[in-house]
Amino acid sequence: MTSLGAVFLPQLPPERLRAVVTAADAAGLEELWLWEDCFLEGGLTTAAAALAWSDSQATQASSAETQSAGGGSLRVGVGLLPVPLRNVAVAAMETATLFRMFPGRPVITVGHGVQDWMGQVGARVESPLTLLREYTLALRALLAGERVSTEGRYVRLDGVALDWPPPAPAPILVGAMGPKSIRLSGEVADGTLLTAGTDVAGVRRARALIDEGRTAAGRTGAHELVVYLHCATGPDASARLEAERTRWGYTAEADVMAGGDEHAVAARVHEWAEAGADRVILQPTPDDPDPEGFVRFVSERVRPLVP
Repeated sequence: MTSLGAVFLPQLPPERLRAVVTAADAAGLEELWLWEDCFLEGGLTTAAAALAWSDSQATQASSAETQSAGGGSLRVGVGLLPVPLRNVAVAAMETATLFRMFPGRPVITVGHGVQDWMGQVGARVESPLTLLREYTLALRALLAGERVSTEGRYVRLDGVALDWPPPAPAPILVGAMGPKSIRLSGEVADGTLLTAGTDVAGVRRARALIDEGRTAAGRTGAHELVVYLHCATGPDASARLEAERTRWGYTAEADVMAGGDEHAVAARVHEWAEAGADRVILQPTPDDPDPEGFVRFVSERVRPLVP
């Protein structure tokens, strides 16, 4: 079954997050994804808050209505953490804490980061692909409870082990755009996140590249493919999506958006799922007039129409 989620865009102020999380949790949304775009909001900080606010035990959200809608089971994704910004041991400590406090609910993604932003903060590296490979392998080993010593080009650890690793496997996704990065995700990660702007053919190409990477690394376990999909609903949906097309620089021919009522959006989601996406995460426009209403729309109206 295809999982369905929504994005809380960091263009909204951080104090708006709680109301969106509450609406998502009450509506039974499966996944809420957060971003760490420079220089807006911290991905792990917001993830911890969202997980706590949507935890049924922590919030005492024990009504029959909330439980039947899935209250307290909301998965929270971070897509993505730019690896040049964090020492891998710190990232392992932070993510392990989330996995232990909220078992089975965090979804953590790492990636290159936007290179111009990395340059702004003095963190840009000569070979982002090398850093991502070294970082992902070290992060997965640390989260598996291993004691790690490595002398890579960028990642250097000397007998580092977590005192509190996750008690269960902690999957790590890689966010990727180019073919080399997508192939790498198949080699070293447990899943791949594709940015909005990926069309149906792009999903198929990504799945083939991921499989190439998995074969090269001798990996046989599950590898989930997650894709963001631009989405808008309501009377001004078309106009807002056209503004997004301009903002992101998509051509008029780029078929990368879902707009309209729940039937139209569900039909589009089905196309991406048929192409190989395991999780489709609907990305609202930054000027969506009702972010809480958007997550309810995704969960209550689109989700029943998606197989």
